[in-house]
Amino acid sequence: MNLVVFGANGPTGHLLTNQALAEGHTVTAFTRHPEIFPLQQERLRVLRGDLVDLTSVEPAVRGQDAVLSTFGVPYSNKPIAEFSNGTSHIIQAMDHNQVRRLVCVSSSVMDSQVRYHDTGGGFIFEKIMKPFVINVIGRTAYEDTQRMETLVMNSDLDWTIVRPSGLFETSEVTDYRVAETFVGRFTSRTDLADCMLRELEYNHYLHKTMMVATVSAQPNMFQLIMKEAFQKR
Repeated sequence: MNLVVFGANGPTGHLLTNQALAEGHTVTAFTRHPEIFPLQQERLRVLRGDLVDLTSVEPAVRGQDAVLSTFGVPYSNKPIAEFSNGTSHIIQAMDHNQVRRLVCVSSSVMDSQVRYHDTGGGFIFEKIMKPFVINVIGRTAYEDTQRMETLVMNSDLDWTIVRPSGLFETSEVTDYRVAETFVGRFTSRTDLADCMLRELEYNHYLHKTMMVATVSAQPNMFQLIMKEAFQKR
């Protein structure tokens, strides 16, 4: 398939692009900084662009069989609109170019806003750390993530929204779990990338949200939260 990856220069985007190429797909990596993109391959096109600019999104989407979105923004106490604005431009470009299939990354936080899950993290995690990240550190990011999901769900596209939990690194794909509701506290970025490609292949969650979780490996919970909260992305 011909695929475009938005957010290709992020950690998940790197893995997704590499895995897609390894499986024989032709990939367009959309990034603001093609000069630092680490991958080179015959079936890879690295395209400079910015999601705030619809005119640069259009040529990235044109001629693709599917769109994969992994882009993210750092937490901020200021209003965030990058998720909804960028996704709006992706949807407009897909409609204009008659590209139907979209798989985009969101967050398991969106599911927890609808229903409560006891993640097994214990009192400190459930009652102190998780609410602090969701309602204080990441409040504006998650508000815009909700707007992004609403745009996708209200579109006429063949969409799937993937909701990972706390992201961490593994060296290879594991025997991860997927479901429509909560399946685990952590998600390997490698598993997330593989999950997106498998969904393109099988379409099990068409017009649905899906959760993905890594169960065979677990990061240090406190270090993971601090990294997610304060890292420069």
